[in-house]
Amino acid sequence: MTELRSPAPAGPLPGQRRRRTAATTRKRPLLARVNAVVFLLLTVDFASWLAAIAVTGAELPEAAVAGVALAGARLAGRVHRRRLWLSWLQDLPRSVATSGVAFVLVDCVTLVTDPGGYGMSAAQELVLVFVVLSESVRPGVFAVGRWGRRRLRRCDRAIVVGAGESAGELIRTMMRHPEFGLLPVGFVPSGSEPWNGELPVEVVHDGLAEAITRHGAGTVVFAHSGDSDSAVAAAVVTAHRFGCVTLVLPRLSALCPDKPGTDRLRGHPLVWLAGVPTRRPGWRVKRVLEGVLAAAALGVLAPVIAVCALAVVLESGFPVIFRQVRVGVDGRTFLLYKIRSVRQDTVDDSRTRWSVAGDRRVGPVGRFLRKTSLDELPQLWNVVRGDMALVGPRPERPVFVEEFSAVHDLYWARHRVPTGLTGLAQVHGLRGDTSIAERARYDNYYIANWSLWLDLKIIILTVGELWCRRQR
Repeated sequence: MTELRSPAPAGPLPGQRRRRTAATTRKRPLLARVNAVVFLLLTVDFASWLAAIAVTGAELPEAAVAGVALAGARLAGRVHRRRLWLSWLQDLPRSVATSGVAFVLVDCVTLVTDPGGYGMSAAQELVLVFVVLSESVRPGVFAVGRWGRRRLRRCDRAIVVGAGESAGELIRTMMRHPEFGLLPVGFVPSGSEPWNGELPVEVVHDGLAEAITRHGAGTVVFAHSGDSDSAVAAAVVTAHRFGCVTLVLPRLSALCPDKPGTDRLRGHPLVWLAGVPTRRPGWRVKRVLEGVLAAAALGVLAPVIAVCALAVVLESGFPVIFRQVRVGVDGRTFLLYKIRSVRQDTVDDSRTRWSVAGDRRVGPVGRFLRKTSLDELPQLWNVVRGDMALVGPRPERPVFVEEFSAVHDLYWARHRVPTGLTGLAQVHGLRGDTSIAERARYDNYYIANWSLWLDLKIIILTVGELWCRRQR
C-alpha cells in the first residue's frame, strides 16, 4: 500500500498547491453524517429538561440556570458522543457524574443569588428530576440503537488497514456483531509482502484513497502493522482528508484499559483519533478571534512599527518591509512580511540561507529588532489576511520545507493547519538554529491536542518569553 510504505504526505508536494479533485473534496451527505443515537440522546435530554420544568414548576430564571449548567456539564463530559459500544450501564457513571457537576454549579449560583436561603432551590430540584427522567429513558435509546444497527443495518461503512491476524479478526468481529455500528467493506494490506489470506471483504491493493473512494467509506480502522509510524501517520492523514473517522487498535490491546477516547468492539479496544482541528466549530471561533485581535494589535502597535521603520531607514535606507515566500496550510505558498533587519547586499540569499546569526550585515538596529521580535510585527497583517494564524507551526521557506520533509519524519504533517506567528515549539525554546525534528514533534503534538485553551497558553507563554528576553 503506497500510503503505508512511504512517509511522503498523501497530498501536494511541499511548496506546491494541492490539486482539488472530486475525490479529495468529496463530502458525505448531511444525513449520513448525523448519528441517530446521538440525536436521540440529545432529544431525550431536552425533553427531560422540559418535563422537569413542568414537574417542579420552576420559573424561567431557575429553568435557564439549570439548563445551562446541565448543557455545559454534559457537553464537557461528552455524554452525547458518538460511540461503538451502546451500553447504558457502561455509560451510567459518566452520565450521573456530569449531572452531579451541574447540580454543584446550580448550588453555587444559588448561594450567590440567594445567600440567606435555606433548603433546596427550584433549580436544584429540576436537576434531580432531570436525572431521574433522563436515566429512565436512556436504556431504551441504547436498545433502539443496537436494534437499528442489527436489523436496519444503520452502520458506517468501514475500511480496515493493517496486516496479520489482528486485521482479519477485526473484520470478522464487525461482520458478526453489527450492533457495534461498523460494516466492513474493504481491506487495505500494509507492508511490502502481498496479502494471500481469505477475507469476507474486497482486498484493495491500490491504496487507502482508492479504497475510500470506491466503497464510500466513512470510517477507517487501523489494525496492527509492521510499517513505520510515519508511514501509518501518512495513511491517517489521508483518511482525515477524506473526512473519515479514524480508529486505531493499540499495541498490547489485551492490556489496554478503558479510558476517555477509547471504545470497544467486543473485546477489541479501539482509540478514536481526533481529525484535523480545522474541521471543528472551535476553529472558526479561533479564526474570528485571531483576526479581530490581530487587527486591533496592528492599530495599537502602529506607532511602534513606525519607529522601527524609521530606525531601519536611518541605519540602512529603504525598503523597510522585507517580503519572503513561505509555505502555509496544505502546501500553499504566501508572502510573509517582516521589518527588514539585514542590510541589503548585491546577492539575495534569503531564500536559501538558513540563519543570519553572526552575519556582518546585521547592524545594531537589526540585532535589536531580531532580539525583541519587533521585526515580526508586520506578520499581524498576514494574520488579518488569513495567510497565517496567531498560533500555529512557524512557516518556512519552500526549499527548506522540501529538504526537511525528505529528512525528518512527519515534518510535512505540520502543514495540516495554518502556520502561526508563534507556536508551541517556539515557546519551548526552539527558535533559530535548533532541532528541526524536535520542532516537528511539538508542532504535530499541537495539532493533535489543539484547543482554544492551548492557544491561550501559548500566547501567555510567548508574552512571558518576550519579556524575559528583553530583560537579558
